Amino acid sequence: MSPLPKTLGELRSSQWSEEKFAKRGVRQEIRENLLAKMEKGEPLFPGVQGYEDTVVPQIVNALLSRHHFILLGLRGQAKSRILRDLVGFLDPQVPYVAGCEINDNPYAPLCRACRDRLATEGDATPIAWLARDRRYVEKLATPDVTIADMIGDVDPIKAARAGRNLSDELTIHYGLLPRANRGVFAINELPDLAGKIQVGLFNIMQEGDVQIKGYPVRLALDVLLVFTANPEDYTARGKIVTPLKDRIGSEIRTHYPSTLAEGISITEQEAWTERDNKRRVVIPSYVREIVEETAFQARDDKRVDKRSGVSQRMPISTLENVLSSAEQRAARARDSVIVAHVSDIYSALPAITGKIELEYEGEVRGAENIARELIRVATGRTFTRYYPNANFQPVIQWFENGGELKMPANASNAEVLVQLKKIPGLFEHLDALGVTNKDDGAIQAAAAEFILEGLWAHKRISRSEERGFYADARKMPDPRDPREPAGGGRMPKRQFN
Repeated sequence: MSPLPKTLGELRSSQWSEEKFAKRGVRQEIRENLLAKMEKGEPLFPGVQGYEDTVVPQIVNALLSRHHFILLGLRGQAKSRILRDLVGFLDPQVPYVAGCEINDNPYAPLCRACRDRLATEGDATPIAWLARDRRYVEKLATPDVTIADMIGDVDPIKAARAGRNLSDELTIHYGLLPRANRGVFAINELPDLAGKIQVGLFNIMQEGDVQIKGYPVRLALDVLLVFTANPEDYTARGKIVTPLKDRIGSEIRTHYPSTLAEGISITEQEAWTERDNKRRVVIPSYVREIVEETAFQARDDKRVDKRSGVSQRMPISTLENVLSSAEQRAARARDSVIVAHVSDIYSALPAITGKIELEYEGEVRGAENIARELIRVATGRTFTRYYPNANFQPVIQWFENGGELKMPANASNAEVLVQLKKIPGLFEHLDALGVTNKDDGAIQAAAAEFILEGLWAHKRISRSEERGFYADARKMPDPRDPREPAGGGRMPKRQFN
């Protein structure tokens, strides 16, 4: 591979000739590279799942149309990840005038300093190369952001040192947007920007000019502007300036996973489950399903604030806490394998309560109680998927005849297994979970516990912190409605170990 040109003269005679690249803007560059990726069948947004038939085609349309665009969605919907992935559509590197603050195109410089330099030095003007990862600039919008932060300001010290008037263009200290020239500029939570900053943005986008300290400055920037916002704020009643909204080419709405399988796949990809220890780690499929179902239930629960949403970070953090609880138990009991149990999900309450915002009814009930109910409902629904028509009467009968089961918090898997096998008919149902008597005892114990948790979720048996699992002969609740508060009392921190 030939060395990269180091001067403007070398650049003119290279593959980056003026004829080919002088007028090729960043949005055209992204368009060409996007089409090339699609023709080769390459992934467009690696790691982003669930948007293949919804969000991604709309983003592709926006980029092919060379639009500035905005992603509207609640928290935890991969908006920032998508924006950061846009750098993958940029060239590996592009030439710019060496030392330029705003990465000027050598063939069409914007800043006064570069124009003067090219007039003086001509083809000897030094050229530097800008890598694609340096062509992405991101800013979180906050009410205290100023026009100086975003666009620029007059630098009186620079003016004094050079003996220039403050109105001279050479005295400008450029802000974030000009420094993103020839790249992608992303603004998160756009409506949180003050109105005058939004006005400055739409002037740059359409007319290419802006006023700095009362002096008009022409900045025809070559930049792709992308934004994120909450749909609640991005309305006529929100905090968005209408002319800015009108200048954004495409408005794309993101969403949470539409199916349980999509959610599980995303959580599995993002959660840290490859622990650095010598014990084998097993997370049963039903545990993953309950964790994800808990998030789905929270998004549908009327006591949870729909305007805030329930981030996909909730099941990710929950699964990590679930595994940590199982890891802690295995270490204390000196077990050779780490197996996540349904009861470990209750140990992950801190990962749930901090990620749901409640309406008034939920606040009265309390975040921890709401979270416990969501887990119980999720357990019941998962149990039904595995056992739609199974007969658990022998198990229930054992409890109704006075059987009770409670294990010490630090019991080993072997001890748990011995106690669970006292329940007649319980282990006959493990095959529906893909578990056989040839599997490790810890895996069998976790599966058997899931069955008991499912029966409790459907109110076929009772449970209390003091007694563990048992049957209340006086009042066995209706098994068809797992949404009502459980009759068995508060979920213990740990039932099985």
